[in-house]
Amino acid sequence: MSINPKPQSSLFTFILLLLLTSLITSAYSSPDAEPNQPGSDEESDDLEQLLAVDEQLQQDLPPHHQQSEAETVSKAQRIVLELSGDNARRVIGGNEFVMVLGYAPWCARSADLMPKFSEAATALKEIGSPVVMAKIDGDRYGKVASEMEIKGFPTLLLFVNGSSQAYTGGFSAEEIVIWVQKKTGAPIVTVNTVDEAQRFLKKYHTFVVGLFNKFEGSEYNEFMKAAKSDDEIQFVETSDSEVAKLLFPELKTSNVFIGMVKTEAERYTAYEGSYNMEKILEFLGKNKFPLITKLSESNTAWVYSSPVKLQVMIFAKADDFQNMAQPLEDFASKFKSKLMFIYIDITNENLAMPFLTLFGIEHANKTVVAAFDNKLNSKYLLESDPSPSNIEKFCSGLADGTIPQYYRSEPVPDNENASIVTVVGKTFDELVLNSQENVLLEVHTPWCVNCEAMSKQVVKLAKHFKGFENLVFARIDASTNEHAKLQVNDYPTILLYKSGEKEEPLKLSTKLSAKDMAVFINEELKPRGGSAKDEL
Repeated sequence: MSINPKPQSSLFTFILLLLLTSLITSAYSSPDAEPNQPGSDEESDDLEQLLAVDEQLQQDLPPHHQQSEAETVSKAQRIVLELSGDNARRVIGGNEFVMVLGYAPWCARSADLMPKFSEAATALKEIGSPVVMAKIDGDRYGKVASEMEIKGFPTLLLFVNGSSQAYTGGFSAEEIVIWVQKKTGAPIVTVNTVDEAQRFLKKYHTFVVGLFNKFEGSEYNEFMKAAKSDDEIQFVETSDSEVAKLLFPELKTSNVFIGMVKTEAERYTAYEGSYNMEKILEFLGKNKFPLITKLSESNTAWVYSSPVKLQVMIFAKADDFQNMAQPLEDFASKFKSKLMFIYIDITNENLAMPFLTLFGIEHANKTVVAAFDNKLNSKYLLESDPSPSNIEKFCSGLADGTIPQYYRSEPVPDNENASIVTVVGKTFDELVLNSQENVLLEVHTPWCVNCEAMSKQVVKLAKHFKGFENLVFARIDASTNEHAKLQVNDYPTILLYKSGEKEEPLKLSTKLSAKDMAVFINEELKPRGGSAKDEL
């Protein structure tokens, strides 16, 4: 029996999927009814009264006694209804829209998300959203959480008339508000006046603005369809060119216009394509990210969703990255739509090490520049000093396809007097492909449960064939060594590279006994008319 781990060519995809696991939410089923439980109307009335008291007390206080940040958060948290085994069914079944946060008190990510969820609840209440924002301690109310299919923490989902759908947005308060609004209200905010535009700018930092003389026609319809299809970015529309100018200061037309606004260095980006939903969404996909995106535990899924699959990763300490940020932004702007730039704090082992390990760099304490092509499942490494000029050359080579792929390799070992030669990534060409001898190669990994037994068989074979003309026994650890011509998915694997036929090695069945392998090798390699050396 052999083990089938992920192919080496898919390791990066596998690592990312592992990182994404804790962020992916699953759909919920409606909980069973619990009759004669308190209704949500009474709880909502009590909540309104509490908030009204808060507001009145706040107005009566002198300026130096205004609410502290902690008090403001406390108020926001009370806007979120606490669900339990008694009221969950009533709240979800009695409201058209209910957004639920499943959490656990001991979960650090829950603790990080809860204030953002509360802030989003406050913002939604202020704009008159019909959604009820609720949370449930899935650890305390395990049965109810199980009925909701809460399998991890934190979990977000939206109930619409009792039926659920998984949350697929970001994890900032603004991103939660945008997602909920698009699912429960109008996908586009209409702004008619300068005052409305100024209020809009205080609430939203990343958005898409559309200028249309009339909110009708084919161009506007495509804009509307794009707004409905996108769950991440707020769309805003106006028919007033002065309002549009306030929202998008670089506006140079009074005709139909679409533009994207971000808070990063590349603040304003005008859309220049045809008015087609797919093209507009493609434009958003390529422009919604900052010039350099900082990877975090909460945005991994978002980053991986980028349509730009060739991604340059800069692993550095915060101070070192700050010193190189400006030239990196210049490169990111220059190679936009071809390369995506991502910064990872090298001191954050949970984020950095899974990627660096793919390069055999487990203990890096200096800046590392690498790249992954998620479409081709290939990786690249800048092996020279990460100076601005070297990084630019590296990026240019990536963009035009002239940078060779990186294959991991252990240091070259000393094989003098070895009965079984150790092959590494750097010596695979020399010792296997370019060798004039026949090579029997054992491919193994440390995690393979059957590799040790196979290695003992190979040792027996090496002793048996000692002195056999033009036959070399070799082994390679595939967990730390890679080569373009070594694409093995099963471990252990035994390959016979015959002299003059190295491009098509013969694969021996690992179910064969040592004797049967000896017969196979002898039959393949013996000279015409020669005698077999089969007995071990």
